[in-house]
Amino acid sequence: MKEQKYIHDALVTDSFPNGMFRVRLENNDRVLGYISGKIRRNFIRILPGDKVKIEVSPYDSTKGRIIYRYEKTDDKDWRDDWDSKDKTDSKD
Repeated sequence: MKEQKYIHDALVTDSFPNGMFRVRLENNDRVLGYISGKIRRNFIRILPGDKVKIEVSPYDSTKGRIIYRYEKTDDKDWRDDWDSKDKTDSKD
């Protein structure tokens, strides 16, 4: 039986060589993400600031595979939501 992977929505913060990215999850954990084969094969560009879906293994929660890049919407900038989460969480 295959192990269950955790799927999170995340924000790409940094870009590294060879399809590696620093990704911030919804719960503000930082993960090293790498591009899945389908994304690489279809030449989908991922840049810092993009919202992605990432699959994290329960055995190693420091790395994950980027499996989907969300479309950018013009009506509302979702990056503002992520930044406002940081401001509200840092009231400690």
